[in-house]
Amino acid sequence: MHGRYRYTVAGLLFAAGMINYMDRAALGVVAPIISKDLSLTPSQLGVIFSSFFFGYSIFSFVGGHLADRFGPTRVFTWAMGAWSLLCGMTVAATGFVSLFILRALFGFGEGPMNSTTNRAITNWFPRDETATMIGFTFSGQTFGNAVAGPLVGLVAVAFGWRVSFVIVALLGFLWIAVWRLFVTDTPAQNRRVGVQERELIERSRNAAHPAEEGDDGLTLRAYLVRPSTLALGVGLFAVNYTLFIFISWLPSYFTNALHLDLTQMSLMTAIPWACGAIGYFGGGLAADVLFRRMDNKLLARKIAAVLPLALSGLAMLAVSFVSSTAPAVALVAAAVLFLTASSQAVWAVVHELVPSRHLGGVSGFVHLMANISGIIGPTVTGLAVEYFGGYSTGFALGATIDLIGVLAMTFVVRSRTGARSAASGAMT
Repeated sequence: MHGRYRYTVAGLLFAAGMINYMDRAALGVVAPIISKDLSLTPSQLGVIFSSFFFGYSIFSFVGGHLADRFGPTRVFTWAMGAWSLLCGMTVAATGFVSLFILRALFGFGEGPMNSTTNRAITNWFPRDETATMIGFTFSGQTFGNAVAGPLVGLVAVAFGWRVSFVIVALLGFLWIAVWRLFVTDTPAQNRRVGVQERELIERSRNAAHPAEEGDDGLTLRAYLVRPSTLALGVGLFAVNYTLFIFISWLPSYFTNALHLDLTQMSLMTAIPWACGAIGYFGGGLAADVLFRRMDNKLLARKIAAVLPLALSGLAMLAVSFVSSTAPAVALVAAAVLFLTASSQAVWAVVHELVPSRHLGGVSGFVHLMANISGIIGPTVTGLAVEYFGGYSTGFALGATIDLIGVLAMTFVVRSRTGARSAASGAMT
């Protein structure tokens, strides 16, 4: 029987995602309190939410490239340490300018998270477990959001919003100690990995792979400018645009539009993010089942990415027409579930298009493109709330962007040998 130490690595990646999104979501959870305490308008709050993504977008690419060069173990240590420190420093914010600067620097620290996770999965898991492991490890992010609502919200009510940032920051430093004790860059470097498990992973990753064929002379830049890479960036942009709106504005939407008090809001925000965890992990399982059963591997990955993104757009459109709590929470939960199912599948598509030596860099570049949505979305939503018809307008725009992502991935993403792929499926 093959060993299973790789699942220990998966558990730590899950925990990293949970801490990452707890730290990130904390500001959104306390936004109704902090906006009053620091005298912030909705548009100013939207700009602060967006400031995070300037550094985050840049370092999602830089972090992925560094993970290819220096390995995911060290890059994760650097990133987790930086963002945990800056999360804790949020207690020093006194107004718009200081909170803007702290949030922008915080984004630099969190940027390497997803691309470095994808790099670690390439090193540690067989190819036919890719979507499942992306789904599982990324589900930690939505689980972190689910936990952040009750934990951060209730701590803020009891002890003040500044204390809540200190508590979630400390979790990151604890994780670093465990990570460095148990994880190496590759299974071959880890004495806890048995021979059979190591050979299983190496055999799977060294088998014939479309992304590895004839690409020895191609540079990272050659992969970055491919239409398929750009289309994946558009698709993940669409996914992230709506997710980032929810991360930033969902607590305020529940309190301002649905008129929930802070305690009710803290509990209600857990529901969509719990569904998001199901979307990540369940979507990954379904995607790998489809991958094993279809001969056209790229088509299998694309179906898993495109179909749930289309369904999330329909759910988002429906949210813009409701005003009562139960249907609004249910539709938001459905949208988050489909968005996370699509997200993990987009990351899995990269594995089918890019050789392993460039996977971190290309993943980071796709993530950079996607995270431009974080610069735009929260600010646009803040303007919509204050000037252009409220949350319904922001949600309807999110549905439109989802449609653009569906079209980009359906018609542009194809293998390098596109002519051969086209013969095996209309979507490739």
